[in-house]
Amino acid sequence: MHQPGRGPSSTQVHQLQAQWSQPSLLSAPSAGEAALCRGVKVPEDLQGVRDLCKALRAPGLAPALPAAPAPQSQPVRAAEPDQEGWVCPGTAGARRTGGLGGTGAEWFSWQLSMAGWRGPATLLAFLLLCPLPSPCCPAVCRCSSGEVDCSYRALRIVPENLPTNASALWLGYNHIAVLTARSFRSQQALQNLSLRSNVLVSIHSQALAGLGALRELDLSNNYLTVLPAETVLPLPGLVTLNVGANKLGQLPPEVLEALPCLQELFLHSNALRSLHAGVFPNLPALRSLTLQGNPWACTCEIQPLFLWLMGNGDKIQEENLILCRFPEHLNQYPLLAIGNESFSHCQDSLLHAQDYAFFLLIGPASFVASILICLLLGSLAVAYNHLLNELCYW
Repeated sequence: MHQPGRGPSSTQVHQLQAQWSQPSLLSAPSAGEAALCRGVKVPEDLQGVRDLCKALRAPGLAPALPAAPAPQSQPVRAAEPDQEGWVCPGTAGARRTGGLGGTGAEWFSWQLSMAGWRGPATLLAFLLLCPLPSPCCPAVCRCSSGEVDCSYRALRIVPENLPTNASALWLGYNHIAVLTARSFRSQQALQNLSLRSNVLVSIHSQALAGLGALRELDLSNNYLTVLPAETVLPLPGLVTLNVGANKLGQLPPEVLEALPCLQELFLHSNALRSLHAGVFPNLPALRSLTLQGNPWACTCEIQPLFLWLMGNGDKIQEENLILCRFPEHLNQYPLLAIGNESFSHCQDSLLHAQDYAFFLLIGPASFVASILICLLLGSLAVAYNHLLNELCYW
């Protein structure tokens, strides 16, 4: 008979090996199992179980397990959630064994017996309280409650085999320079994507394809010079777009036209000198906009932005920091402080300088062309009369 205080018996070890090798214990507990678990009397040294759990789950601290025997071939099954709810792409038929079968069970039993833990109740509590890390989470990332955190990992590309049912993905503070086509092709449930503080210089037009559920996109603190409309076309439900602290020189109206639900737009600290008049009708749901830190050219071209700001001041953050950079006499002058009268000369004429240049060129050109046409027609008339006279002579 097994004596208290001496750890699990060999019979219990073999029973535990058989239980741990069953797939049913590797997935979420059933209703009956949950009822059984609620009846387990947790020992007083439960804190020791938690401590061992933390040690096993800490990166780089898990002890090496003896090599487990080669598993028998099993029928291939479709990918399914593991016990923490993660779904892995490309893991059809793979179940979470992770060293729990064979010699792995002996190692855990030995650890418990060495610590002086008693009875099957302690072992069952260990199983319930110390799930192993999910294999669906890339080794360089941390996964918890639907969030995948791959920040501060010196990554140069987007990790592969990300959980397909993740709702948030943090890839900030890495060295990612390019987003290739369909970089997130399996993350169709993703709602929040952050790529802030990388070295992004290029985003493929199909890089975000498949992210129809995305609501927040953070591309701030990168080196983007353009943001093509094709890039955001797959994101009709986007609510927040942060492209602040990049090097954008323009923002095509088609970009915002593809985002009818946009409520927050961050354009601060870029290289914008003006915004096209067609930008503003495409922002029906906008509630917050940042524009400070751009080298605004306070000329007639910025009048549409000025008029929109005057009527939507409640949507602008730090409006006093929207400063003119050009012309020189308005350098560092607040855009909203220059007054509507500063644009009065813009209404004096509907023609721009390029229009005058066009007329100056087309006038002489059309005069010369008309003379050449008259000479050609006159020559044809003379030749025709000469031909008629020769026919009559014969």
